Parts: sequence; C-alpha cells; structure tokens
Amino acid sequence: SSGINAECHYGRGKAKYFVKIGKLLEEYPRIFIVGADNVRSKQMQEIRVSLRGMAEVLMGKNTMMCKAIRAHIPNNPSLEKILPHIKGNVGLVFSKEDPVAVRDKLLENKVAAPARAGAIAPVDVVVEAQNTGMGPEKTSFFQALNIPTKIAKGSIEIVSNVHLIHIDTKVGASEATLLQMLGVKPFHYGLVVENIYDNGSVFAPEILDITDEQLLSKFKSAVANVAAVSLEIGYCTQASVPHSLINGFKKVLAVAVETDITFPLAEGIKAFIADPSAFASAAGPAAAAVEETAAPAAKEESEEEESDDDMGFSLFD
Repeated sequence: SSGINAECHYGRGKAKYFVKIGKLLEEYPRIFIVGADNVRSKQMQEIRVSLRGMAEVLMGKNTMMCKAIRAHIPNNPSLEKILPHIKGNVGLVFSKEDPVAVRDKLLENKVAAPARAGAIAPVDVVVEAQNTGMGPEKTSFFQALNIPTKIAKGSIEIVSNVHLIHIDTKVGASEATLLQMLGVKPFHYGLVVENIYDNGSVFAPEILDITDEQLLSKFKSAVANVAAVSLEIGYCTQASVPHSLINGFKKVLAVAVETDITFPLAEGIKAFIADPSAFASAAGPAAAAVEETAAPAAKEESEEEESDDDMGFSLFD
C-alpha cells in the first residue's frame, strides 16, 4: 500500500514537472543552459531569490528535461537544438530580459570554497609569500611540496610566491591540506553559463561580449574586401558601385581634358589647366582681405598695451 502511494506521488510529481517546463518553454523565448557543479542547495536558493522578477531557474534530471523538451518540439521545432547541450550537471534558466543582464546576475552569485582533493581546479592557485604562523616541525611538509621557506621568529615563513595548482588540473591531497592549514579558500563556485538558446538559435556566452562597435568594424572591413575583389575581377556589386562610378568619372574627365569634349563638371578643371594664374589672382584678394582684418585687431591690441603702460604699472610689477 505504502509502495503504491509513493509510486503515485512520484508519478504526480513527474506530471507537474512536465506541465511546468511546458509552460516555461511556451512563455520564455530565451533559455540559459547553466552548469551547476559544486553548487549546493542553499546557494541555489539564493540564486533563485536574486533572479526573482528577471528569470526562473529549473533543475532536474537530464532525462526528464530532454523528455519534456521533446514533447514540446512539435509546437517549436527549434527546441531540438537544445538537446545536445543538456549533458552533465546542468539546469535551465528561462528569461525575457536582456541576456547580458541575466548572464551578469548569474555570475554575481558565487561562493568561496576550499580546494578539495581530487577536484579539478577552475583557476590557478598561487600561494603568496607570508609568515604561516606554523611551528618548525611542519617544515618537512613544505619541503615535500617544493615550497621555499625559512624560520622567522619561531615560525615558518614562505620566502616567495608559489604557483601551487594549475588551472584544469586535479587538486592533490597535499595541496588541499596545505591550503586548509593556511585558511585559504581559492575557488569560487556558482552557476556557469554554458550555452544560450535565443529565439531558435543556440550560441556560446562569449557572443554576448561582442559590442556594436566591433560588429560595425567587421562589417566595414568585409564591405571593403568585397569591393576590392569586385573591382579586381570586374564584377559589379553594391559595394563596388561607388568606386566604379568614381573611377569612371576620372576616365571621362581625363578624356575631356585631352580633347575638345566638355561637360559642366569638367569645365572648371579645363579652365584651371588653361590659365592657372587666374585662379591665383582670385585667391590673392581673399588672402589680402584676411590680412586687412587681422591688422586692425593687432593694432587694437598694441594700443591696449600702450594704455596699460601709461598707467605706470603692469601685471608683473
């Protein structure tokens, strides 16, 4: 009897889970696939609270998540793109808000944690030079880890910084014990954004760091390359049309200069070539006018200086 009741309760729980994920898939266009390694239940609760009003977090067995998503694929075929990314210890975060803001909010909630033996280091760990406060009897422990030390005021002092653990390597038992003895918690754990589903597309979180300026720069560079190739092979494209028009105008202008053929835009160039002195004389009066306007201003300044001298003192007296 009790076994039947438990089975019924489990069945109702699965049904509620499928209904919930179905509603979330219908309501939210954006899904963050997040890694949840080393995230404990208390921290997960804090993350849920911090995301309230911005996003909803859904955890569960991968098989159940995949089954629920497959059931919803007939309504939204693009959801199938999510399935290959649901592997390992992952969860789903549903949101309608700006993906950068949601990503930053997820990364804010991290908790310091000790280095446990056998864990994979998410970051490099460097032990800084310091007085450990430990007695000389612990010297052999530091020597086993090739850490240079000396005895200062009756305690062990680490002489220089030591790169104890490298990123993506397994933490050894001795390294973990040393960090525990020093009271160092080198790792920080939280939800890690692995992939983002947004209106039918799945992409890596690094895409969110691309700015509008970077996109515009890449676009300009691509247009320039297309124009260069088009001009080189003689194939007209929208990117090469302005350059082709300018080049064509230069050729027509060259023909007009060398012959009696003329057109309005060429007349000024032909007139300049025929009599450059006319343009020089036209520029002369303009330069003279500038000099004449500058002369009265200089005269006024000199008069002001003379009036100051007449007062019998200056700013530097």
